[in-house]
Amino acid sequence: MPLTPAAAPHLRIARPSRDLAAAERFWVDGLGLDVLWRSAAEAPGEHDLLMVGRPGDHWHLELVGGEQLAVTPAPTPVDLLVLYLDGPVEDQLVRELERAGGTRVSAGPYWDRWGVTVADPDGYRLVLSTRGWSNG
Repeated sequence: MPLTPAAAPHLRIARPSRDLAAAERFWVDGLGLDVLWRSAAEAPGEHDLLMVGRPGDHWHLELVGGEQLAVTPAPTPVDLLVLYLDGPVEDQLVRELERAGGTRVSAGPYWDRWGVTVADPDGYRLVLSTRGWSNG
């Protein structure tokens, strides 16, 4: 049975992280997301987890790390997490992201025209788009 608009599934984006503390500074202190869940590996084969997002939203970012992490982050220039702000990107927000360990980068002509791109401490790119979702 296909998804219907009324289903409103929750979206989880999972990524490996070399340093969960650095990732938390970027996503929580820099961007302003909340820590929704945190856990430490308790048994072989488990990972440390950090879930960030905003309570009530239908998405969250799950960062997986710790000593047992078998995969290292391998972002490419097209691994983008795009947040459609439907308005200007405040310079103060970009400064906070940089202060929290982010690096402003180019994501190509389209995204450079319609937003600001900041790489997180693991190199994954966050695009803060000035566009609204309906015209993204």
